Parts: sequence; C-alpha cells; structure tokens
Amino acid sequence: MNEAQHDETSDCWLAGPFLFGRGCHAGAVKIAALLITRHDDAPPVLSPMGEGSITPVKLAEKFDRSYWRYDFTLPRQAGTWYAIGDNHFPVSTDFGDNLDLAFVSCNGQEQDDLDRPIDQRNALWADLCDRHDLQPFSLLLHGGDQIYADNVWQCHPEITAWQKAPNRQKKETAYTDDMADAVLKFYLDHYITVYCLPQIAYLMARVPSVMMWDDHDIFDGWGSHPGGFQDMAVARGMFDAARYAFMLMQLCIAPDGSDLPDSIYDPTARSLGWRYDYPGMSIIAPDLRSERRRDALMGDVGWAMLEKMVRDVPKSSRILLMSSVPAIGPRLSVVEAILSLMPKSQKYEDDLRDQWQSRAHRREWRRFLELIEDIATTDDHDVTILSGEIHLATRGVFETRSRVVHQLVASGIAHNAPPNAFARCLGFLAWLGDNPLPGRPTRLRPLPGQSSIYVAERNYLTLTRHKSSWHANWRLEQSGLSPDIKI
Repeated sequence: MNEAQHDETSDCWLAGPFLFGRGCHAGAVKIAALLITRHDDAPPVLSPMGEGSITPVKLAEKFDRSYWRYDFTLPRQAGTWYAIGDNHFPVSTDFGDNLDLAFVSCNGQEQDDLDRPIDQRNALWADLCDRHDLQPFSLLLHGGDQIYADNVWQCHPEITAWQKAPNRQKKETAYTDDMADAVLKFYLDHYITVYCLPQIAYLMARVPSVMMWDDHDIFDGWGSHPGGFQDMAVARGMFDAARYAFMLMQLCIAPDGSDLPDSIYDPTARSLGWRYDYPGMSIIAPDLRSERRRDALMGDVGWAMLEKMVRDVPKSSRILLMSSVPAIGPRLSVVEAILSLMPKSQKYEDDLRDQWQSRAHRREWRRFLELIEDIATTDDHDVTILSGEIHLATRGVFETRSRVVHQLVASGIAHNAPPNAFARCLGFLAWLGDNPLPGRPTRLRPLPGQSSIYVAERNYLTLTRHKSSWHANWRLEQSGLSPDIKI
C-alpha cells in the first residue's frame, strides 16, 4: 500500500466509501456502502463488478451534508470488486475454506487523540493495511470505542459550563436547540475526521465492517455515572445525539429507525444489538450501552433480543460473540471494596461499574455466562468471545460442562497502552480468580509467547479459518506477531 492509494475521494463526494457487512444470502455477500456528499450534490454511481448501477438511499441530511447508503451484493468468489466513478475497490468475498478476519477496538484516546502525528497514531492501522494487501481480510470487526468523543464537552460553551456545574443546577438545565446542534455536529464531524484518516479509509473502502459501540462513542462511562446523571436533560440529549451518529456511522441505517435491517432484532430500536450470518459462522453483538444503567448492563429488551439472536443460529456455525467489555476478567470486587474505603476514589467508580465483573452486575454476569454455556452445550455451537475496552491484550477461557469457550481481548489499536505496573496489578487480581458459576471456572491466561497475563502494548487481533479449524493471533506493537492459538 502506498500513500497515493489513500487519496480516493472525488470532487463529487466528501467522504467514503465506507463498507458495512450485512451477511450472506443465497450465495451472495450483502454489503452496504456509505458515502457523504455536499447536500446539493447528486450521489455518484456505484457499480458492482462493473455491471449496472445501484440507486442509493438518503439516510440523513445534516449540516449541509447528505449521507447515502448503497445496498448491493457481490458473488462468493475470488476477484470481486465494485467501482465508484473511476475508482475500483477489490473486496474479498469468497468466505470459503480459507477465511481471514480482523478485530480492532479503542480507536483513539481521551485527550489529544488527533493532535498526535497520524503516522504514529495509526501505526497499527498501517500494519493492518499491509497485511490486508498480502492476504485480504473478508471482514473487519470493531469491538467498541470506534471514536473517542470525550471532547464533546468542549463543543459548546453551555455544554462546558454544564459539565462543571453542581448537580442541582445540572438537573434544572434545559437542553437547548443550540446545544443539540453543536453536540450532533461534533459527533458527525468527528466520525468523518477519524474515518477519513488515510489508513482507516483505505481499509474501510475494501473490507466490510461490523461495529458495536461502547462508552467513548458517547463519552467516558455513559450509564455508570452516579447521582441520576443520565436522566438529566442535557446528558440525555447528548446521548441521543451520540446514538443518532452511531446508527448512521456505525450501523449505516437511518437514525430515525425507519429502515432497520433484519439483522437488528428489536423492531423498536431500543436495543441495537445485531447478528450477521456468514457461511460457517454467525457474528453476534449485544448492545451494552443503549439501555445501560448503574445497576444493569442491558435492559429487558436487550436481554430478550440477545436470547432470541442466539437461539436460531444455523447448525454447526461458530458463534463469534462480541462483548464490548470482557466477559472474563479479574476479581474487580476486591478493588471496588478497597476504593469504597478511600477518599477521592469516586473518579474510578464508573470505570469499574462498566465491567461485567463489577459487584453491581454480578447477577447479570452469571446470566451472561450461563447463556454462553447453554448455547455451547445444549445448542452445540463453538463460541468465541471477542472483547476490547481495557487497552491491553489478553485471553481467557471459560470451562463449560462440554467444551472450552475462548475469550480474545484486543485493545486498543490506537489508544496508547497503560503503564506496565497497571498490567501487573490486573494480573494479580486475575491470579486471585473469580468463578461466578460453581464448577465452571473462568480463567485468564497469557498470550502465546508471553509470561504475563496482560500485555501493555497497542494491538489488534486476526482470526483465520482453514476448513473447520480456527486460529487467532495478536499483532503487538513492540513484540510483533504472537504465535497462533487454536480456538
């Protein structure tokens, strides 16, 4: 890949194409492509394999921009491509015996994300591009924090003032139209800026993405803040704007919910979890943010949709279950107990509350693990859990009654790694163990070739299938490629 290949936008559109996977049906791979034009410009022609043209759907028109979706299919074979104007984009759509997937998360950082030199910020994205050029990926799975939107607090002076105000004043403050416009514009602008970074744009034009959001796609800790925070008018308005942008820029659907695909099981769009079926595998992602409260990771709708999604998976399909926060983790109850006795420790509370392992979510965590065990045992599916969020690389195993479920954590592709001391502390908590289901332990283990449970390096994950055999490895920024692990 060279830099000249990155500059693919045309005078007739502003951003894109960004591809989104939609599963396979009747031997064809379903794809959606998102393009963004100036509001008064006609959308360009998209042609699959140079045959005919696709009529796009206008998903939204905001801030002098139009957002267009092209729905098309490509055959399951080698050498497929599509064209927009004079630009041709190859796409790997074979989905046969040999399959390569990539998983990324935490694409940014809380402070000064885009102030870093882009080559440094996107070093692992560039590496992923090079690997794609050598052995194309068929899907790119994004496990959360596709953007870091924490600077939303600086998008409008009244938003900045509200964040610093006392709780009583916050509860009494109305969410004005000016605030709403500034917040929504910030989210949409930020998505476009990040997606158009050359290394990211290169992959998203060639590899269909499937995405599920996490807190930084809204702002840090959404749903885990105390004091009735998320029921305040301003906080709720900001969440609604983030959700609008998530539906448009991560799910490629109309933000009013008028054109939900079958892959999103909740027709009310209260919970935006989804499932995509491909030959020999189903990818499932519950929505852990739309209904999140301090005492619940998912609401009733989210749980009902997840249980429905896992029940009719095609026979013998492997399930890739994307949980934005890891389902297997260290013994966080010890940390929560210690911090509750320490003054000025509340700033860490929302980070701990975000996890399945929090004391506040222990019953829900057991329910999640029991569901995984049930689909692995009763429904006879191999299950692999994919997670991000923690800015470290690690893996875990869940020993169900009939088989071992692997969890693979890759985080983050652009977020700088925390100090090694932090990784060692988490490793100690993992050593203490935490087994919520008696007789079916969950354990964290080092990556192949590593001695510590957690690796404090930026990273991404690749998954490969050869016939029915699956393997995974991590690309670590300093250590290089890990040895393969069979999953």
